Amino acid sequence: MAFLFSRHPFSRILQLSTAVLGSVVVCTPSAALAQDASGATTLDPIVISGSGAQSISEDNDTIVPTRAISALKTDTPLVETPRSISVVTREEIEQRGATDLIQATRYSSGVNTGGFGFDPRFDQIYIRGIETTTSGDFRDGLRQPVMTYGTFTTEIYTLDRVEVLKGPVSVMYGAASAAGIVNKISKMPLNETHREVELQYGTVGRKQAAFDFGGPVGQRDEMYYRVVGLVREGETNYDNQDDRYLLQPSFTWEPTDNTKLTVYGLAQKSEGESSAWTFDNGSEITRVSDPDYDYQKVRQYQLGYQLEHEFDNGLTFRQNARVSDLDLKSRYVDRTTLYAPVLGGPADSWSTAAVTDDVRAFQIDNQLQAKFDTGAVAHTVLAGLDYTGVNSDFADGYGYTLPSDIGSAPSPALTGFTGNDLRQTGLYAQEQAEIGNWRFVGGLRYDWLHQETTDKVAGTGAEKDDGALSGQVGLLYLFDNGLAPYVSYGTSFVPSTERSAGLGVLDPTDGRQVEAGIKYQPDGENFSLSTAVYRLVETGKPQYAGASGPVYIYENSGENTFTGFEAEARKTFDNGISLIAAYTYTHGEITGNLDGSIIGNTPTTTPRHVASLWLNYTAPEETAIGGLSIGGGVRAMSKSYTDDYNTAKNAGVAYLDASLSYDFGAKSQDLKGLSLAVSATNLANREEQVCNGGYCYFGQGRTVVGSLKYKW
Repeated sequence: MAFLFSRHPFSRILQLSTAVLGSVVVCTPSAALAQDASGATTLDPIVISGSGAQSISEDNDTIVPTRAISALKTDTPLVETPRSISVVTREEIEQRGATDLIQATRYSSGVNTGGFGFDPRFDQIYIRGIETTTSGDFRDGLRQPVMTYGTFTTEIYTLDRVEVLKGPVSVMYGAASAAGIVNKISKMPLNETHREVELQYGTVGRKQAAFDFGGPVGQRDEMYYRVVGLVREGETNYDNQDDRYLLQPSFTWEPTDNTKLTVYGLAQKSEGESSAWTFDNGSEITRVSDPDYDYQKVRQYQLGYQLEHEFDNGLTFRQNARVSDLDLKSRYVDRTTLYAPVLGGPADSWSTAAVTDDVRAFQIDNQLQAKFDTGAVAHTVLAGLDYTGVNSDFADGYGYTLPSDIGSAPSPALTGFTGNDLRQTGLYAQEQAEIGNWRFVGGLRYDWLHQETTDKVAGTGAEKDDGALSGQVGLLYLFDNGLAPYVSYGTSFVPSTERSAGLGVLDPTDGRQVEAGIKYQPDGENFSLSTAVYRLVETGKPQYAGASGPVYIYENSGENTFTGFEAEARKTFDNGISLIAAYTYTHGEITGNLDGSIIGNTPTTTPRHVASLWLNYTAPEETAIGGLSIGGGVRAMSKSYTDDYNTAKNAGVAYLDASLSYDFGAKSQDLKGLSLAVSATNLANREEQVCNGGYCYFGQGRTVVGSLKYKW
């Protein structure tokens, strides 16, 4: 049965779950004053210019962002933040025609996707060689927790931007991957009227309608709203169903200039497949499971609020809270192997499996920020207290069916029932100090953890109380020309749900990183360059060590060390050309393992080189082709090992992407707001095989999506 479980499509997740404002006024008082015909003195309009937005909400209409909020929980210029961050704005998402989170992030440095081939169930994103699927998934500053199998999925249309923070960041967020986090920033209310509807059609039979409405409530400027909705029906490659219905409303009340309350919600229903595993049957690539039997149905609900109040004494209080609920039901059939006889079925029968997972979470983050000066030092001190409570009720069952009966075969009865609970309370403090051109960041955090895991069938369980100390420190020097060298150090932890030999809960997995880099973002120019070198160690990884009856046993014995270099450049030229270029070098090494023979090897599916380039041209409106925008990109990665034993390699591969759009309003005021776009990924249709830990998968083939959008 252990061997059966190792081939279980759910087992991968089960095993994993263990800018500075520039020149403000550009006119002199004498230039601003003028006299009208009557001789009265009037003021000419004063133009304000700068190198970037003053907040992240004003920083999304560009591919060269200047600010981020994820690293320090304060709205800080990227060039003044002493650690590596990649920001994918709404402008970039629309320019490239990205339809999911994987497509949105894969032109960022340090990021690698597709380690398990094409699997639309999860956002498979690796940062610096380490997965973030289960422990680095954040939305609006709060973790979207994964306890056993079920994950909170995010629709890209509901987002304003994605911030990829690289390296340990537990000092701000508590439990988080050593790789870093992917923080998705939702569309929230704006105080300007905004209306948008979009229709999409593409491969394979993808049909989608979406809308995004918002603005002031009536004539009152202190209340504004936003409602985002989407309906999608269709399939992706390899007969993977891709249906989704969602509604995301939000409302902001700003009674004074110092107080702001935003309440938001999400109701989402998705239906896809529970097994995306594929194989080559000699004539075509097909699914291991049968599309007529396989399904994964997920309903998720989220309700939260963000409160901010600025006091007159320089203090600011913020509170961010959310409740989440997820209900998952799935089943699959394995058509390639003969496990069913082990379960008592006929020799030619297929094995079936079913899973349910109910996840409930409550999170709240309280922050108190103080800004003050002591002599020549400007301080921003942040203190916080946060709490996370997560509960998962997981069940699974196995059975068999004859191939001829697959159309009417029932789901197998659920026979295994497991409960997992996590309670995390964290207290943290951070100092940001500005001394002339120097920028210093230092922070400490302590978390109290309580974990419980229960086998509801056997009536046994284990619980563990633990504590974790996290920290980070960084130093940066900002030259007047926009050059900013920096160094930083940070730590992380991730609680484990696996059981130890004593049937207790394993200790958390720890991470630590040293990083040094140079950023360059000249004031007043649409250009940024970020480079970094790092050494990242993830230690205490759970490793399978056998079984004790029905309980799988693990040890905190795994350790991987990654050293690397990253570079990312973004530029918008005056002639309409823009580019995004990224390069990542990663040297991974297994530095601790139960199997001593593989120490010194390279971890599976860790390519040494990953590079990407995206070029886009938008024709000026005054030209004959005004309104036309065309873009193209290439993504390439080198060979990687198929498993930790380093006996074989996955081939290196390059992919081509493209996009084309036309703004009809550029030539006709009657058509203002109407645009048409077509995007394509993997133009050459390279369905490359990738093997990971002994199992092989195929990548996503060519996709083409057309969209018609109207804004008013």
